[in-house]
Amino acid sequence: MVNGSLAQRRLPLSQRHAIVTPLLKKPGQDGSDMSNYRPVSNLSFMSKVVERVVAEQLNEYLLTNDLMTRYQSAYQKKHSTETALLRVWSDMLNTADTRQVILLGRLDLSAAFDCVDHDLLLQRLQHGFRLADIVLRWIHSFLSDRTRQVAYRGQLSTTQSLLFGVPQGSVLGPLLYILHTAKLEHVVTQHGMRHCVYTNFTFM
Repeated sequence: MVNGSLAQRRLPLSQRHAIVTPLLKKPGQDGSDMSNYRPVSNLSFMSKVVERVVAEQLNEYLLTNDLMTRYQSAYQKKHSTETALLRVWSDMLNTADTRQVILLGRLDLSAAFDCVDHDLLLQRLQHGFRLADIVLRWIHSFLSDRTRQVAYRGQLSTTQSLLFGVPQGSVLGPLLYILHTAKLEHVVTQHGMRHCVYTNFTFM
């Protein structure tokens, strides 16, 4: 089934439906305020199996060709919030030793996974990471014609079509998201910053 999906360059439509379970971001938050919930997509087992194969091959391609963003800590093996903080702390100490000014900028993106534009993501994958043909068409299929239903208090909502975003709770979603935001490093470095360190994004 996995080989069939890759050979046909598409993820079957039946595997692009999600049941979304709203989960409180932090224990004890007001359950009546919808902004306190994170929408986690429950996807089919088969979808995640195919995604895992694609994610492993895509990661291997990016690392082999040195295309992964150098200072991106989120969603990468042997990287974490801890490694990002160690890098920031080391840079601060080195900068202080040379008596230079230290500026620390933070960007908190709200509902970040839900804001990914599919066309823009595909363009960046093609031109920024040199993905083409079979891979690009499969990812286009993965993103397209997605639907979801929200499960809340034992009830299911009507089916909704998704025009933007990558599924939060999918295997491939986090990798596609960091590739979508990879240009942030170029924007920062072009404005004279010595270092650009990414850490795990905080979803508000």
